[in-house]
Amino acid sequence: MSLGERRGALLVPMSAAKSTLREQLRRDRELSFMPDSWLHIVQAREIQSANVVASYYSYGFEPQTHDINGALLRAGKILLLPRTLKNRDIEWVVWDGSERSLKKSGKVHEPVGEAFTDLEAIDVVIVPALHIDREGNRLGQGGGSYDRGLSRIAGWKIGLVGAAELGGVRLPIESHDQKVDAAATPTLLLRFTPNGAGHL
Repeated sequence: MSLGERRGALLVPMSAAKSTLREQLRRDRELSFMPDSWLHIVQAREIQSANVVASYYSYGFEPQTHDINGALLRAGKILLLPRTLKNRDIEWVVWDGSERSLKKSGKVHEPVGEAFTDLEAIDVVIVPALHIDREGNRLGQGGGSYDRGLSRIAGWKIGLVGAAELGGVRLPIESHDQKVDAAATPTLLLRFTPNGAGHL
C-alpha cells in the first residue's frame, strides 16, 4: 500500500467518526435546546477593542446571535455576515442590521452586496459550533465552509456552544480543521492558550 493509500485509509475512519459524532450532537442539541443568550461575549476585551467583527445570523437550534449582532451595531462596529459560495467556500459581507439586506438561502439568511475583501482588517470572528473541546478544536455542521474561511483570517476567533457542548473528550480532527481562540456558553467564556490549556 502506498503512502497516499495509507493516508486515505486513515482519513476515512476519521471522517466517519466525525459524522457519527455530529449526528449525535445534533440530536442532543435539539432535545435540550433553550433560547439562551450569549450577549455577555460583547464585553470581552477582544470584542470591545475590535473595529470589524464577523458574526453570523443564527437560525434553528444554533447558538443565538440576534442580540449580539444588534449590540455590535449599536457599538459602532463594522459587522460582517457570511455568505457561502457554490464551491462551499465562504465570503463576508457588511451588514447594516436590516432584514431587507438579507436573502434566504435554504434555512439560512445571507447578506446581499459586495464581498468584504480586506480580511486582515477582521479583528474578531464569532463562529457557530456543535462542540468545542478543551484544546479549542471545533466541530461544525460538516460543510467545511468555516474551516476554509477561518484559515485566511488572523483575528480572534470565538465559538459559541451550549453549556453541555464544551469540553469532554478530545474531538477527532483532520488537517484542514481550524481551532478557535476561545469558546463561550451562555454563562462562560473560556480562552485557549497556544498549548491548548483553557483559562477564563
